[in-house]
Amino acid sequence: MIKKKTVEDLNVKGKRVLVRVDFNVPMDENCRITDVKRIEGALPTIKYLKDNGAKVILMSHLGRPKGKYNLTFSLKPVAKKLSELLNDNVIFAEDIIGGDAFDKASNLNEGQVMLIENVRFHQEEEKNDSEFAKKLSLLGDLFVNDAFGTAHRAHASTAGVAEFLPSAIGFLIKKELEIMGNAMTNPKKPFIAILGGAKVSDKIRVIENLMDKVDMLLIGGGMAYTFFRAMGREIGKSIVEEDKVDLANKILEKASNDGIKLMLPVDNVVSVEFNENTYYKTVDSDKIPADYMGMDIGEKTIELFSEAIMSAKTVIWNGPMGVFEMKAFSRGTYALADAMSKVKGTTIIGGGDSAAAIEQLGFAGKMTHISTGGGASLEFFEGKELPGISVIDNK
Repeated sequence: MIKKKTVEDLNVKGKRVLVRVDFNVPMDENCRITDVKRIEGALPTIKYLKDNGAKVILMSHLGRPKGKYNLTFSLKPVAKKLSELLNDNVIFAEDIIGGDAFDKASNLNEGQVMLIENVRFHQEEEKNDSEFAKKLSLLGDLFVNDAFGTAHRAHASTAGVAEFLPSAIGFLIKKELEIMGNAMTNPKKPFIAILGGAKVSDKIRVIENLMDKVDMLLIGGGMAYTFFRAMGREIGKSIVEEDKVDLANKILEKASNDGIKLMLPVDNVVSVEFNENTYYKTVDSDKIPADYMGMDIGEKTIELFSEAIMSAKTVIWNGPMGVFEMKAFSRGTYALADAMSKVKGTTIIGGGDSAAAIEQLGFAGKMTHISTGGGASLEFFEGKELPGISVIDNK
């Protein structure tokens, strides 16, 4: 049950509704958008507001312009693409809290949509400057946050504005909270978490939070080698966080003492250098040669992990199993994605590299949910309150 007000709890007819969306889309060197999924993710909220007679004012960031106007990071191409997707003209304001934005916002008709320029062109945005947030709030009568990808950031357009306007969450955030919240608080068992990626430090709190909730924790990717180091194994030239070895040891001890099933790779694909055109082979995890580095999980691990995954009713996954961008080392990530696609239950991909891998490998349509926020979903799995959501009015 979501405690926050949703867009459906607001009376939006005739009102200027300021909506924080996540239009931080990838573009090529000609400023052509190469992936529209983030824009499509905002469409249900935008269409609902249009259909219910709101005057819709959208705001987003794009890239890292470092608080200065930079044409490379202009949202103008996004307004054009959004016009196509809505089959309706989206008005574009050339500034954020200047005359153009205020003139266009005050002249909007019911059902019209406008997009203001990149909020990160003002350095006050990322500082969550109260005066800047107040000026932004003057554009609207109501505020809706529908940008899950930035909900873990306390910025002016994600959290600051909510201090000045009645607020609610949009359909995208609602969906994220419902699906991921349900998995964390009321999962169908067995509940399995898969954690990968390069660094243990990125996932420490996630591991700690999940250990008391899951039936099994599968750890792969670069972070596994820090655990191997903690076990006193030779890891060759594999990636390792030396300052996290003690922590990895404590996690292994806790798992052992509390009877938590924590599985690490039993074999690894190793290579002499970080290059897919070099020689590579598969070795057992306790037999990594001194001059090799781990690049992926091996076949025996794939079999063990896949079997565990397919026995589950709820699976969450954050972080690839190897250097999936290189074809030679994508097999582990591919195999686990394949196993997840066969789960008769809830399968959740926690944004970021995991989402990119699932998309790239062609399994996106076979998952229950792919989160739109890598950092936000990680913090959600840590059990943290996300500032862009905690500030929203309660029901």
